[in-house]
Amino acid sequence: MSATAPVHTLVSRPPRQPVSVNGVVIGRQDILREARNHAGLPAAEAWQAAATALVVKELLTQQARRSGVTGVPATDGEGRTETDEEAAVRTLVESAVTVPDATEEECFRYFAAHRLRFRSASLSEVAHILCAAAPGDGEGRPAAQALAASLCDTLADNPAAFGDLARRHSRCPSAGQGGSLGQVQPGSTVPEFEAALAAMEPGTISLEPVETRFGFHVIRLERRIDGVALPFEAVHDRIAHYLRAAAAHRAQAQYVARLISAADIRGIALAGADQHRVH
Repeated sequence: MSATAPVHTLVSRPPRQPVSVNGVVIGRQDILREARNHAGLPAAEAWQAAATALVVKELLTQQARRSGVTGVPATDGEGRTETDEEAAVRTLVESAVTVPDATEEECFRYFAAHRLRFRSASLSEVAHILCAAAPGDGEGRPAAQALAASLCDTLADNPAAFGDLARRHSRCPSAGQGGSLGQVQPGSTVPEFEAALAAMEPGTISLEPVETRFGFHVIRLERRIDGVALPFEAVHDRIAHYLRAAAAHRAQAQYVARLISAADIRGIALAGADQHRVH
């Protein structure tokens, strides 16, 4: 029998010295669990990111305890409620960091430098016929594609039949409206549908079926309404909110960097820490 193959974990070579913050050890298993939140990174980078996140969390928790800071747990839009520890850390950071509102001059300067970002979304008036089939449907998928291809051929000769064919063949709720989806904007349809739509000219019907996870679509682009430049007044609040959030992020990072520099952190080197303090 061959030798049993070794079991590889996310981190095949963890550091020999435990990671600790002011004498408090952060467990290797805790780091590995946190590393799942960074699964898109190479193993070594995922470990570094996970360890860094837990070091900063422990550092802030310690500071909140030393300062006697507590907080009232908040609930987010998805119904998740903070722990007492998380509420204390949030309150600590909010009290330690002062962020002024952006001035009118700062807002307008940002607007002037990024005018192309501030446009209303383009709108496309669209109808479609959906020949539905799930991706794993070995029989239904080819049949749906064949039906959609046949409809494309029919409509190439008789575009006026689109509404009737949609009512007869489409498996979308829009079938009752002759396939009409009304006005759609970027991001409101699946990427494949959106890409096909972007390549079409108003008043045309797709020459070939457009495949998505829902099946195969025959698309009619009735008209397109291009986005227009928005005035400063329309986007002022959005810019002010963005600039304040960016300033808060920078201020919080500077606050954490100061705590790191004053801490006894072992087993990992963190940006912002004095090298003689990191062992």
